[in-house]
Amino acid sequence: MKLAWKEIEPFVKKPNPKARAILVYGPDGGLVKERAATMGKAVVADLSDPFNVADLSADSLMDDPARLADEAKAMSMMGGARLIRVSGASDKLTVLFKEYLTDPSSENLVIIEAGELGPKSSLRLLFEKSESAAAVPCYVDDERGVANLIRETLSASGYAIQSDASAWFAQNIAGDRGRVRGEIDKLITYMGSHSKTVTLDDVRAASGEAGDQSIDDLLYAIGSGKVDAALRTYNKLVEEGVVVVTILRSLQNHFRRLHYTKSLMNAGEDVGSAMKKLQPAVFFKQEDAFKAQLRKYSDTKLLGFMNRLSQVEAQTKQTGTPVETLCSQVILSLAAQG
Repeated sequence: MKLAWKEIEPFVKKPNPKARAILVYGPDGGLVKERAATMGKAVVADLSDPFNVADLSADSLMDDPARLADEAKAMSMMGGARLIRVSGASDKLTVLFKEYLTDPSSENLVIIEAGELGPKSSLRLLFEKSESAAAVPCYVDDERGVANLIRETLSASGYAIQSDASAWFAQNIAGDRGRVRGEIDKLITYMGSHSKTVTLDDVRAASGEAGDQSIDDLLYAIGSGKVDAALRTYNKLVEEGVVVVTILRSLQNHFRRLHYTKSLMNAGEDVGSAMKKLQPAVFFKQEDAFKAQLRKYSDTKLLGFMNRLSQVEAQTKQTGTPVETLCSQVILSLAAQG
């Protein structure tokens, strides 16, 4: 079965019992593991239980295809349902799972983890079209999604967060779900019991490396024409696990904010009042750099940057070129025009 966007979270919290095998896939590896674990716990309380959980790799199934059915049809020694987890799946396993889905276990659940699978992926199509299976996509959260996760997680721990702090934090930690969770946990540890309201100063202090070497550094290095600094910061962000699409969208958002401010100025507002209408507000240490970019770029140039970044994001999903290469090329191009 293929899930609509609004159906994904409800399904993850309570999987449809008709789905006897669930494919969890996508570019956000952290989210893949998180959702697979959440659904797995609907079957067994302890995912490390050696009696009720079988962990298989795609390579092991390629070497011994019969093991899938053996594990999936095995009865639990302790009673109840068993969980079979398969990692590193790809289209090479399509035939194996097609055969398994003709007669899946009615009690045990199979959860398969995979990376990015395109719309034409045979494995993805198999699970989307099967009535006894389901495909759960895991794409990188945008800033709005990350902001919601921040607020929900902090609220569950007894904290509230100010809007400017939430916006800044979401922009600077957006990426792989595992990295996002780690940064939120760091913030909660930092807050301790000294305050129940998280401020912008709090998140910048708690972010540490994420704040000092943030996407903001990349944005302003590009806008200031600092090619070497831009590439250096970009490489560091990639090494830290920030997903390329997050970087591309942050760049688009930065130039969109510049374009919006520029349009207000063209309508008669002074730069100060125009910038005050931005949410989140420009961090005070970056105000001079932001103003310099307003003076440097025309409306046409900013629109060109935004269109170019949008095209590159589309290319990362359509071509075989490594996404890191496409992103570094556009960063080099934009910085050279700064």
